[in-house]
Amino acid sequence: MERVSISDRAIEVIDKLRDRFGDLMFHQSGGCCDGSSPMCFEKGDFKVGGGDVWMGQVYGCDFFMSKDQFEYWKHTHLTLDVTEGRGSSFSLEIPMGIRFIIRSRIFTMEELENLDPIMTGEEYLEADAR
Repeated sequence: MERVSISDRAIEVIDKLRDRFGDLMFHQSGGCCDGSSPMCFEKGDFKVGGGDVWMGQVYGCDFFMSKDQFEYWKHTHLTLDVTEGRGSSFSLEIPMGIRFIIRSRIFTMEELENLDPIMTGEEYLEADAR
């Protein structure tokens, strides 16, 4: 069971961003305000490490979250979506007048028993280097 899914509108935005920037990645921080929005970067532009968790891929993009934030959200299914309005982060979609957001719901007991595994950022980097 995937931990992160994506809306059709977010797929359209990712397609446009890929045309311009190539491979992408996401990081969901545990900051406040816009700092808690999912941020889109060119793959490798955001340095992940032991303080991050790789939650899987969404539409071919690696999706990371800070380890502290994951502790709060580990029982939550996330859907990457888009809304109108400029955010105030370094995310690639900001100049388009939109921003990525997360919609969430709690996993069912059955889903919790069948979740895809996670990796720390360090484990991801080791696996990616192979």
